[in-house]
Amino acid sequence: MSRISATARNSTRGASATRASGGASGGASSGVSNGVSAGASARASGGAVETSASATVAVGPPPADAAALPTPSSRAGAWAELLRLPALFTVPGDALAGAAAAGARPGPRTLLAIGSSLCLYEAGMALNDWADRAEDAVERPNRPLPSGRIRPAAALAAAGALTGAGLALAAGAGRPALTIAVPLAATVWAYDLTLKHTPAGPAAMAAARGLDLLLGAAATGGGTRAALPSAALLGSHTLAVTAVSRRETTGGSVLAPLAALATTGALTGLVARRRTRLPAGRRAAAAPGLSGSIPAPGVADALRTGLSAVYTATAARPYFHAVLNPSPPLTQRAVGGGIRATIPLQAALAARSGAGATSLLVAALAPAGRWFTRRTAMRKVSIT
Repeated sequence: MSRISATARNSTRGASATRASGGASGGASSGVSNGVSAGASARASGGAVETSASATVAVGPPPADAAALPTPSSRAGAWAELLRLPALFTVPGDALAGAAAAGARPGPRTLLAIGSSLCLYEAGMALNDWADRAEDAVERPNRPLPSGRIRPAAALAAAGALTGAGLALAAGAGRPALTIAVPLAATVWAYDLTLKHTPAGPAAMAAARGLDLLLGAAATGGGTRAALPSAALLGSHTLAVTAVSRRETTGGSVLAPLAALATTGALTGLVARRRTRLPAGRRAAAAPGLSGSIPAPGVADALRTGLSAVYTATAARPYFHAVLNPSPPLTQRAVGGGIRATIPLQAALAARSGAGATSLLVAALAPAGRWFTRRTAMRKVSIT
């Protein structure tokens, strides 16, 4: 996964003294540069001391070992890198798609589920870099922890605090939601600390994403059975992306992106197909004499098909490029494309469940995420 690199350097030039009738000057410059922003430079000139012969002597700058303290903006940028803020836009669609699959309208409990998902997702991001800090020091030394911009203890503390907040928000959404959030949090910690570098790693990540969708279903409607098919489809997509990501720093794997490309095609066919049986809430809304909350069949079919096509276009192209040339840069692009494709897949799953308004709401997260990524402070923060 590519991250922003940031380094700091200080240079000091010695003071110089010049004897002249009109005075003398001396100066020194020091620079600090990092990957988030261009380097800033400051020039200081020493004071002058008169001598009996009307000469001046320049006084030098502060000692060379005076370390530059990180600015608030650089600290914020480091945390943005650690937590991969642009990737947050792929999270709310889990709970919304889960609510749609359960046949319930999103409500306040759905918002609590979304908050829980965001906290647990960010806990996983912080814990991921804490667990990989030794490996990153060799392969990705510019990441926040190995570069020294964030202390490992701070990252671990953030992971713990975010996990606690996520569980508290899930508890606020009700006992069914907490029942899903606890194994979800356990899966996140098990993946980062133990399973990531084992054959079970991709499956654990897929299980976490599926549980996140079920969290939305449990919080909104109280039941998860109707949401299991959507959770399985979203988990399959996550499994494919995670398998590709295991070779993103070394490249060389054709099988992983090829399998992900095949998975994308299969999922497109399944999601684009009309669901044979709507959830109970959707069936009631579509009953004769009741105001329907689902769009007309022709509109629903077009919405589902269109969102499925967007999902395919977003994921398939970078996968195909990685198959043709499995280099690290193209493999990383394939991972990024797979992550971004999560949003149209979530929207298509909501449309497949008959929740047209919810699907459009989820789809709107994609342009919002692109706008956020283009912000000056986020331009070099990777989604992976």
